[in-house]
Amino acid sequence: MTQEDEQLDSLVRKRIRALRVAQGWSLEELATRANLSQSSLSRIENGQRRLALDQLVTLARALDTTLDQLVENATADVIVSPVVDSTHGLMRWPVKSDPGMSVMRQRMTQPPPDNPARMRAHPGREWLVVLSGTAVLMLGHRRFRIETNQAAEFPTMTPHAIGAEGGPCEIMGIFDRDARRGHQRDPDGNGEHAGARGPRE
Repeated sequence: MTQEDEQLDSLVRKRIRALRVAQGWSLEELATRANLSQSSLSRIENGQRRLALDQLVTLARALDTTLDQLVENATADVIVSPVVDSTHGLMRWPVKSDPGMSVMRQRMTQPPPDNPARMRAHPGREWLVVLSGTAVLMLGHRRFRIETNQAAEFPTMTPHAIGAEGGPCEIMGIFDRDARRGHQRDPDGNGEHAGARGPRE
């Protein structure tokens, strides 16, 4: 077994124990759920028994996770650097566990548009938190003020636009795959939200 294999083997055993403890289960309880003897499970956690694939599948199911998550290698980069567009005050980070999602940070200076025709609708959901200042979310015919440290989550099939109120504001948003695609198809060249200047992707 290579050093990398040994590290992964040790990590999987630690994950099994950590997930069991997080559920508040004793060795006996998890062993029962996984159809193993308590002594077998104890030896698996302590590295005294070889990890067999069929047992890992059963343990993953009992721990309400997947085999892939249980044996995922932890050598991947933990730190993710943003893609920066300083011209438009925009930063974007990919979400490695779900490439369809992205996290975006943007500074806004303009209020949302008065013209409802400039509000957009598309499949998906968005979540945002205001980091500083006050943002305004236009959602259909409703208007919401979002203060610093407040968050909003909404379905993007409702026509919407976001802008600043009373001075610049900074927001952090999370887009699911459909919401991000909707903004990528923005026909008027605006950025992440109508009313906020930003680049087309």
